[in-house]
Amino acid sequence: MANLTEKAIKASALKLLNEKPINQITIKDIVEDCGINRNSFYYHFRDLPSLLEEMVTEQAEQLIAEYPSINSLEECLDAAVSFAMNNRKAVMHIYNSVSRDIYEQYLWRVCEYAVTAYINSVLGDMKISDFDKEVIINFYKCACFGQILDWQRGGMKSDIKKQFMRMCEIRKGEIEEIAAKCAVSESESEEKGK
Repeated sequence: MANLTEKAIKASALKLLNEKPINQITIKDIVEDCGINRNSFYYHFRDLPSLLEEMVTEQAEQLIAEYPSINSLEECLDAAVSFAMNNRKAVMHIYNSVSRDIYEQYLWRVCEYAVTAYINSVLGDMKISDFDKEVIINFYKCACFGQILDWQRGGMKSDIKKQFMRMCEIRKGEIEEIAAKCAVSESESEEKGK
């Protein structure tokens, strides 16, 4: 029963977020929308920010589960923006609120997962140092995160997928070239390990 109540609360909160800004949503609005009493809300959540944080964390976990492997930069972007594309108003309301940091943490986590999964698939058995691998992942993670934040800052009006696809076309093969430059032979790898 508790799980159904939590789901109802989250569904109502998301519905309301798609209708109006966070600062115009009250606990009363949520409980009236989902047909429960205030005590039921407070049994599950401390307050509205804790509800938002759990919703965002749950969404990140769900996206990660939906993308167990990522085979292209395009898939990285799809993973990172799918929730925003499906809930534009809700995301903009969160992004333009005091709870922005909750959304940015979610976005950072999703970008980190997506880019790491992709880089690991591209590198495969290539032998590069952990440091170089971390540098490559950080660069692409920041690029993905920055591009999405810039899109949101602009009101999510541009076609981010089209822009990202074009950038992927332009930069095709770049990660493989970078990895090849970082590749170390077995003897170099053993030497660095000493």
